[in-house]
Amino acid sequence: MKLVTLLSFLFFGITSLNSQTKPATDNDIAKFLKFTNDNYDMGKITNGKPVEYNVDVQNISNSNITLDNVIVSCGCTTPKYTKNQVLTPGAHATITLGFNGAAIGPFSKSATLFFSGNLVKPVSFHGEGVQ
Repeated sequence: MKLVTLLSFLFFGITSLNSQTKPATDNDIAKFLKFTNDNYDMGKITNGKPVEYNVDVQNISNSNITLDNVIVSCGCTTPKYTKNQVLTPGAHATITLGFNGAAIGPFSKSATLFFSGNLVKPVSFHGEGVQ
């Protein structure tokens, strides 16, 4: 009986480890998606003046890819995008990232883009808030 229990736990553990998937690396993502402005320099911005910029994503694969979600790093950053947007081969999607401009001095913010197929892409922007 103890052997059966031990084998059951061992089987469950191995099955659980094998079923977990890791996010794709940047090299893997580059096989499927092309990004423009994924590390954007906003330059000098006026303190308190909201600004936005666009991240362009192009599907360079032969399969459909879905933009599942966008998660921002803080409440000062606002994403605008079409949730569950399907990108057919060659199609583009635009993710607009807004920043409330509440910064004096250098700042750096980020967002994470989640796609189907366990594709995850961090993007960022930086600049300097001035009076």
